[in-house]
Amino acid sequence: MQADGPRACRFGRRWYLNNESWHPSVPPFGEMKCILCWCVSGETHCQRQECPPSACASPATRDNPCCTKCR
Repeated sequence: MQADGPRACRFGRRWYLNNESWHPSVPPFGEMKCILCWCVSGETHCQRQECPPSACASPATRDNPCCTKCR
């Protein structure tokens, strides 16, 4: 039996539609803002945000808490 359309994904206790993206929530840490997950035809894919390497001795986080920037 074939599905009528693209399948949804289940992550934890929630369902996500095909092509929907989200930041996963992992107990006891909560929402993981630096990781993005997305649903592709019933399969969940997740990836950590890639950051360019820091070119200074003491980088700090500013606008983006996932990546560091020089002061």
